[in-house]
This record gives sequence, structure tokens and C-alpha cells, in this order.
Amino acid sequence: MPELNALAAKVLAAAFVLSFVFGAIAQRTHFCTMGALSDAWNMGDTNRLRQWALAAGVAILGFWALVALGQLDPAKTLYSASRWIWLSAAVGGLLFGVGMVLASGCGSKNLLRVGSGSLKAVVVVVVLGLSAFATLKGITAVARVASVDKVAIDFAGPALLPVGLAAVSGWSLPLAGLVTAALLGGGLVLWALAGRGFRTFDNLLAGFGLGAVIVGAWWVSGHLGHLAEHPETLEQAFLATNSGRAEALSFVSPIAYTLDWLMFFSDKSKLLTVGIVSVLGVIVGSLAVSLLGRSFRWEGFGGTEDVANHLGGGLLMGVGGVTAMGCTIGQGMSGIATLSATSFVAVAGIVAGAILALRYQVWRLDRAA
Repeated sequence: MPELNALAAKVLAAAFVLSFVFGAIAQRTHFCTMGALSDAWNMGDTNRLRQWALAAGVAILGFWALVALGQLDPAKTLYSASRWIWLSAAVGGLLFGVGMVLASGCGSKNLLRVGSGSLKAVVVVVVLGLSAFATLKGITAVARVASVDKVAIDFAGPALLPVGLAAVSGWSLPLAGLVTAALLGGGLVLWALAGRGFRTFDNLLAGFGLGAVIVGAWWVSGHLGHLAEHPETLEQAFLATNSGRAEALSFVSPIAYTLDWLMFFSDKSKLLTVGIVSVLGVIVGSLAVSLLGRSFRWEGFGGTEDVANHLGGGLLMGVGGVTAMGCTIGQGMSGIATLSATSFVAVAGIVAGAILALRYQVWRLDRAA
């Protein structure tokens, strides 16, 4: 139908613009979750960790403000299932955290590096995408479903923190969400801004800018692309999403879907989605900033061990990211914005995995010395 096609095109265009802005800001400000954890763990420098905290806090506050304004239904997002897959989130997050250290960055960071000329990152992105697709629909998907996915806790409603508060207090879900967001999101914002020397242009741009992009992505997918009743199916629909639910930025499964779309481009059933255009938008945004700032440089591998680390890192991120239902951006910002219980477990797993891998790298260096 022409009207639906036009609306879907608007959703895709808006998603591309937002992801372009995400890529441009992240490249300009050196935003990197793995780098933030490495700076804090190895050097005691928390500036980049505060960037992430500020962005996550803004995303939480913005998401629940949209809910309070009636622009979003928190029960209809990718992260709002009533089944709390805590073990999948923990194990997947742990694998992803180890992988992102081995691969010199998470999925979004490697997309940024692709845009700035890293051939190493191209290899990581391809391996991540293939292993992610295998964990969505292939051999590792069978293992995932038969193991960690079986362990879960089923709730009567969505596994979101405000749902519990609403049940205990008797408040409406939007009010409970605003209160929880003010406490957790506001706390992250205050902690970030309280850092000595943190309030520089780049740090504030990273925090407020990327947080606002996540909020914008939720509005585009969950409001602009929302149909209360699809004219063909007569059911509720969210246009141009892979999950059929409201989505924001994430960079594991979307990389897999991007490779699938490129490989089967002539298949008319393979349509562009928010996830696919977001992957492309981040690369283009990073490329634009790299070219304008004259920082674009071709980069290759440094040796056999470097190749092995990046191959292993890409593999672990693909398997772990799908198992945990997201990455440092998918769960760490988009999922956290919804105050999903699964997202908090996944983020804890990612942090734990990254710290283990960082300690391993230090041990290797000490042993070599």
C-alpha cells in the first residue's frame, strides 16, 4: 500500500539520520564502552565511563518522559517480555564482554572503526555478523535454546523495574516509571556531571547527544512507525523492525541482518529495517567525521596473535550479543532506557567479562616482561 510504504520510508530515513548522528558524535568524542572500562580499570580515569553514564541517564529519563506523554507503550518494546531470561543475559553478557576486549571494541566501536579505515574492524564485523546469525537461527541457536534459555523466571507482566514499583505502590506505570527514572537515570546524570574535569564540550556532547539519539530512536520506532491496526493483518504492528516490536539502536543482530540483506539483495522478501539502516548510518557518520577531521587511516593486523584475538573477539560478541539480547548499546543504553531487568543483568555480565579479559591482558603482559 502506498501510504504504508511512505510511512515505512519515513521511519527508515529517520533511523538512518539518527544513526548517522550517533556515528558522527561517537567518532568525534571517542565514545567507547570498552575504552571507558579500560581507562577506569587500568588508569583510574573515569571520564569516558561518565560519558556512558550520562548517555544512559539521559536515555532513561527521555524514554519514560515519552511514556508519560503517551508517545510510547513500555510493554511493547523488544526488552519488555514477561519472561526474565537472567541466565542468558548473564552468560551472553560475559561472553560479549570478553569478546569486545579481544576485538578492541564492541560492535558499535568496530562499525566506527570501519568508517575510519580499519580493515581489522571489517573482519570483526563480518565474523560478529556470521556468529550472530548462527546464534539467531543456526547451530549455536540450537545450543542456546537447549541450555541457558531454558532457565528463566516468568512474571505476570513485563519484567521492567517500574512494573514492580507500580504493583507495590498502586501507582500507574507511567508514574512509577518517572519515579524510577528520576532515581536511577537522574543518579547517573548527577554522578557523571560531578566528575572533576568532566564538563568539557566533547564529554557533554557524547553524553547528552548520544542519550538524545537513543530517545529519538525509541520515538521513531515506537511512535512514528507504530500502527494500532495494520490494514492487511488487522493487528498492531511496528513498521520496518526485525522483531515486530518497538526497537532502538543495537549492533549485534542488526549486523547479522545487514549481511543477510547484502548477500540476498535480489530476494524481494529481504527488506530494509531499522536495524540495517542503523548499521549503515553509523559507518557513514564515522566516515564523514574521519574525512572532515583528516583522521581517516587504513589499518591492518599487527601479526598472527592480533588476527586470532580479533577473530575470537568477533565470534564471542556475535554469540554473546544474541544470547544476551543486545550489546553495550542495545542492552547498555537502549535496553537500560526501558529499565528492563534483563538489561541490568546483561550489562553486569558485559562489565564482568570485560574486566576478566582486561586482567588477562595485564597478566599476559606481566608474564612476557
